[in-house]
Amino acid sequence: TFIITKWQKSHNLLRGDYMTFFNCECKRDCLLFSAIASIIIGIIVAFLRITGVITVTPILLIVAFGIAVLFLLAALIASALWGQRICRTCAYTTFSGVLTGVLGTLLLSAVLLLISFAATSIVGAILTGALAAFLAYIFSATACTVKCFVKCSE
Repeated sequence: TFIITKWQKSHNLLRGDYMTFFNCECKRDCLLFSAIASIIIGIIVAFLRITGVITVTPILLIVAFGIAVLFLLAALIASALWGQRICRTCAYTTFSGVLTGVLGTLLLSAVLLLISFAATSIVGAILTGALAAFLAYIFSATACTVKCFVKCSE
């Protein structure tokens, strides 16, 4: 029966039962899905930047930096308020995903603000795509954290 149960769980995806993989017991799957979606967004933005469809203005970089700072402040306040009272183990993993996105966004937006790249520069497109990927990862990892806190597996 163990083999049949494992086979049934692994074939939930084939039956269209996608959300069974994104619950609090499978906390890494939510972050994995977030990372894959963020990488796809980053590749699309990098491609659009290298082809000249979009441009990156300093205002956009300042807004990305500001969003990251706000999420960092919210993370610091939340960790100070909750401290050891977090009862869900998935909160630690998903919260580290939010911090990864915040730190990547802060670093890349600061680099892009300090160094100006040509509009068709490959390095500028890669950095812009990475910035978009980290910014998207902030929002998707935050969604994983919120999903964990609202008892998604019950």
